[in-house]
Amino acid sequence: MNAIITASELADELAGAHPPVLLDVRWQLSTAKAAGAPPFDGRAAYGARHLPGAVYVDLDRELASAPGASGRHPLPDVAEFGAAMRRAGVSSGRPVVAYDGGQGWAAARAWWLLRWAGHPNVRVLDGGLTAWEGPLSTDVPTPAEGDFAPAPGAADLLDADGAAALARSGVLFDARAGERYRGEVEPIDRVGGHIPGAVSAPTTANVAADGRFLPAGELRARFKGLGAAEDGAVGVYCGSGVSGAHEVLALAVAGIPAALYVGSWSEWSSDPDRPVAVGPDPQ
Repeated sequence: MNAIITASELADELAGAHPPVLLDVRWQLSTAKAAGAPPFDGRAAYGARHLPGAVYVDLDRELASAPGASGRHPLPDVAEFGAAMRRAGVSSGRPVVAYDGGQGWAAARAWWLLRWAGHPNVRVLDGGLTAWEGPLSTDVPTPAEGDFAPAPGAADLLDADGAAALARSGVLFDARAGERYRGEVEPIDRVGGHIPGAVSAPTTANVAADGRFLPAGELRARFKGLGAAEDGAVGVYCGSGVSGAHEVLALAVAGIPAALYVGSWSEWSSDPDRPVAVGPDPQ
């Protein structure tokens, strides 16, 4: 089953007898708060316009638990996540499509979490809202309660020790911008750099200028060129488990299974006893 869906394919499915549940997960990584500016308001963006029938999902509140020692976007409480998904109309027997404003990171976080929690049919709208050419709406739906019951463990999950081990035994991709990987800048976390042994693989290189994923063959060639082997273990981390989910999605499009270190650099770097590498060399 494809992990992504095009806008035209989604339009056809929405017009069919068994339309998918639509989740609007608009969110943006923002440092505006530190500068005194208001952060991006995904709910307001949803209220202004969204795909007809879509339900807004708050990444910070429903797709993560409170920031802390486990990072800025730790895994959500399983019971609370299940309740949020059921309120959105999610059921195990009905497909789900998540979308965001076009970057794809937030939608990929919803995709990864639902897969991890055992939902069998979740996809991301390739290119997000900007790729949609159909009508938009301001109506807020009240979907019937879904029956989705999370059963965590269906997708591979790494903790800090597992990520460190994978960087030595397989390949661990760092999905952040190259300058953050090298430790040249660090706008958010305690210290810059990367997990020793991790390979720089910015998620921005997985998409074209319009935000759509590159063809599967190109993505496969990219990841293999960075060290992903046919039978080797692959993992991904980022700043807080959001853009990393997008890289796991890109790997899925390429046909390469990958685990996600959800705590990512925000968890790793918070512990001064964990080693930090800087510069372009993985080690």
